[in-house]
Amino acid sequence: MDADVAAPTARPDLSAIPREPGAKKPDAIVVGDRITRQFGGLKAVDVDHIEIQRGVITALIGPNGAGKTTLFNLLTGFDVPDSGDWSFNGNSLARVAPFKVARLGMVRTFQLTKVLAKLTVIENMRLGATGQNGEKFWQAAFPARWRKQEAANTVRADDLLTRFKLDAKREDFAGSLSGGQRKLLEMARALMVDPELIMLDEPMAGVNPALKQSLLGHVKSLRDEGRTVLFVEHDMDMVRDISDWVIVMAQGKIVAEGTPESVMADPAVIDAYLGAHHDTDLRDLDESALEAEAVAELGATEEDA
Repeated sequence: MDADVAAPTARPDLSAIPREPGAKKPDAIVVGDRITRQFGGLKAVDVDHIEIQRGVITALIGPNGAGKTTLFNLLTGFDVPDSGDWSFNGNSLARVAPFKVARLGMVRTFQLTKVLAKLTVIENMRLGATGQNGEKFWQAAFPARWRKQEAANTVRADDLLTRFKLDAKREDFAGSLSGGQRKLLEMARALMVDPELIMLDEPMAGVNPALKQSLLGHVKSLRDEGRTVLFVEHDMDMVRDISDWVIVMAQGKIVAEGTPESVMADPAVIDAYLGAHHDTDLRDLDESALEAEAVAELGATEEDA
């Protein structure tokens, strides 16, 4: 798949998928069963069944501590589960190292960006390419064996930097970039692998409003190219804006699935976010009002003390 020339593709029809936890998908790119991860007395992940539909943007949401990032780490090999089986394109990923998972076409970004600060932006991009002959010990001493390939990788990297509006930062150290620019660089570098599935862990965290719209557009473009996107996010406006399907986690379990509209009104989701005594539709949730209410309650508690 060529990210630079791929034409927009039609989105899969999700209308027939049941709105229930662990729903079967017509063309799942990732399938997982009985995935668990426990830290001491806390079961961080306890997922009976999960499927990610190919060719759409799926949001993985839930309150803090729901197990979303831990599930990301398990699926991509950055952590080892206590039990469970999962596959990507029918290939089992149990006990597969993260770099091998990436080579299969399943890459991820991190909430805290992992750029190499003391390398330039273009050097970070080149490192994202796989199968480089110059990285092999017996070929590294013979530049004729890898110069042509590196030149091609550089051309691709420059095309992606232009696409993500980072070409002006090409020779800057990655450590000098802003938080939002680092997010863009990490996403661009992930595309050097030419992945089928891109997993984004809170892509909007710490990003200023100006760059947020740019990131949103880039995530949508990934789907338009026919790629699959799975992202963790707390920004409900973003979830409603770009996701085709939403999976909700709470206390390590999947408690709901569906379209953004159906999920936001699901009692199980409202319970997970606000507690069983609330009956508010998440579409009407005013986070600033909730914060003010919490501060007022805290002040009253301190006065009573």
